[in-house]
Parts: sequence; C-alpha cells; structure tokens
Amino acid sequence: MRVVLQRSKAAKVVVAGETIGEIESGLVLLVGVTHGDTAEDAAYLAEKIVNLRIFEDENGKMNHSVLDVGGSILSVSQFTLYGDCRKGRRPNFMDAARPEEAEVLYERFNEEIRKRGVRTETGQFGAMMDVQLTNDGPVTLILESK
Repeated sequence: MRVVLQRSKAAKVVVAGETIGEIESGLVLLVGVTHGDTAEDAAYLAEKIVNLRIFEDENGKMNHSVLDVGGSILSVSQFTLYGDCRKGRRPNFMDAARPEEAEVLYERFNEEIRKRGVRTETGQFGAMMDVQLTNDGPVTLILESK
C-alpha cells in the first residue's frame, strides 16, 4: 500500500456536486493499493499514520500526532499512485490492484484508523471526485507498507 499524506487545515470531497466527506484540521490521505497487499499492510499503515508526530507543539516542533491534536482524517482512494510513467507518455496502471481487491483493502484500512480513535471521512471508491484542501505547512509525506 502507498499513502500520500498531507497535513490539512480543512478538506472535503465532492462527488456530482455533493459533499460526501469533510474535515477540519487533520490529515488528507490519498490511498493506493497494489497486488499482494494484505490486511497486515492496512493495519501497519493505519498505526503508523495515527501516531506519526507531524503536528507542532508549543515550541514549533513536530511532536504531536493526529490523535494528540484531536484531528480527523479524510481518506481518498487513489489507484493512480501506482501509475508507472517510466516509458512512453501515458501512465501504465498495471501495478494497481484490481478494483474489487483494492476496495476491500481500502475499506479495511479506514476501519483500522477508526479503531484507533480517529474520526475518518472518505471519498467514494471508484468515483470521479473533486478533492479540496487547505494545506497546513505544507507538510506532505509518502508512506509505504513494503
């Protein structure tokens, strides 16, 4: 699994003109699933993300996690994270898991985050989504389970 994480002051996902997920302060996660990813990968990344110390303390140091600051998470499925652009001019998405496999693991990942006490909103798997966010920092990190 691969996650692009962005610290955010506010974010929302809109599908067909309707807001389906929205948070204030917290994290926006773009989540990709590849072949061979497992429930253990989902649990590993959920644990890592909710405890990652990327929010500033009173001294301006990154010492607090999303749990510590009472933030929320907006999780958006993103198969294009496994696009291979090394050859040609069009990305190859062969490394992305098939939708029926990826959706199950994506939902599992979101449940793993919720089990750890973080309010989690989502986009709509497989839909065309408008993702709007106000970056905080900006702080952007890439995490992988392998």
